[in-house]
Parts: sequence; C-alpha cells; structure tokens
Amino acid sequence: MGAKTGLLVYADGDVPDLLRQVEAADSERTFAMMRRLYPAWEIAEAAGSDLWEGVYPPDGTVYAASWPGVEIVCDRRVMTDTPSRLPRHLVEASAGRRLVLHAMHSVVDSLAFAVWEDGRLRRSLSLSPDGGITENIGEPFSFELSYWAGDRPADIIPWPDEDEEPYPLPFHPLDLGEEALRALCGFVQEGRPEPDDVDADGIDLHGFLVRDPNRARSVEKEAALKRAVEAMEPPRAHSMGPDGSLIERDSL
Repeated sequence: MGAKTGLLVYADGDVPDLLRQVEAADSERTFAMMRRLYPAWEIAEAAGSDLWEGVYPPDGTVYAASWPGVEIVCDRRVMTDTPSRLPRHLVEASAGRRLVLHAMHSVVDSLAFAVWEDGRLRRSLSLSPDGGITENIGEPFSFELSYWAGDRPADIIPWPDEDEEPYPLPFHPLDLGEEALRALCGFVQEGRPEPDDVDADGIDLHGFLVRDPNRARSVEKEAALKRAVEAMEPPRAHSMGPDGSLIERDSL
C-alpha cells in the first residue's frame, strides 16, 4: 500500500499524549461530530477500521472517532497541496483547540502537513519532487530542522543504466512525513516503531459513507445534459439557393 494518509486531528493538548489514553469511542458522540464537520451531507454508518489501517480510507468513506479531548477524521478529501486553504468550517471547528492535518501519498512522494492553534495557522508545509515546495508557512518545527539543514538527504537508487539525477528536494518528503506523523500524532505508517509510539492499530475508528448532495446533484445534471445531447438529431446545414430559399445540404 505504501505510506498514504488523509488525516485531521482536533485536540485539547498534545495529540500523542491524548491518544495514549483513549478507550472505545462512543458511536453517538462520533456521529454527532460527523454532523458538525459534514453539515447537510448524507452520512450513513459503515464498517470501521483502526487508526493504523484507516488513515487512507476508500473514496467516499470516512473513518472517525470522538473522545473527550481528542477527535480524529480520516478522509481522502482533506488531502491537499495547499493546507492553508482547508475549508473554513473545518478550521473554525478547532476554536480553542489544536488542529493537525497530515496528508501523504507514496505514489507521487508528496507530503502536506499543517497545524492550527485556536484557529490560527501556525505551520504549513507542502512539497513533492515534481511540484517542488507548494506551501511553506510559519517557522519549522524542531523535528524538521535536520532535514532543512541537509543532514537527511534523500537516498535515491537510480534505475539501471541511467545516470543519477540530483534529487530536486533537500530531503525525501516521505521521510519527513513519517517524522511529522510521529511528532504530531504519535505513530508512523512505515519504519521501525519506537517503544513510546501510540498503538495505532489498537485504536478503533467508526466507519461512515459520506456523500455531498450538492456534488451528487451536479453530477446528475451533467449526466442528464449528456443524455439530452446524445438524443439530439444530427445538426442540419443550409445554404442559400439562387431564388433566396434555404436548401438543406449534407453536414460534414
């Protein structure tokens, strides 16, 4: 599967510390959180997952859990190249709290993470080897410093019979992505676990099928228009006859 995440965490303090204390998440509390974060969306309960497996759900599925002090939402829709543009209502839901976004995709080696404190963006970083640095806002966290200093260069093995090209970034985004995930959320997707890591596969998440009715109506309208166009007769072309009358001619 590779390292892939689409994760939001709302917390009243340090996320790893809070996650080490959680027990089974209440389903009604979690559903109420989903109603707040997905207003007017169609939400239906589905099979759940755990925090290690569920950080990259299937399309249309959200894995989530709500406890006193900390809440988790795993959804591909939060994966973005510009974390600072996260939908306003998701940021406003973090009033008085910390909000962490972590989005990583191993296929394109992309990483985006951001932290808000009481609704104020403190740090946002988004980069990939193809797109370069898309967003770099705020002071780097301490766990980033060795990467920016050049102490953690990307270890890239070139294809056989190809010259090695310099890596376009001072480090590999996925390496920093795992470091960020551990520092901000307490666990990693790949790499060697540490003794004090959060037991992510022991934290159960509830599952939900989530659909934006506005998007669904837009898709239905597009499909109806396509059907109407396909049902139309071929266009007819006319030319002016010598007597001024219109004469239908074969269309090209």
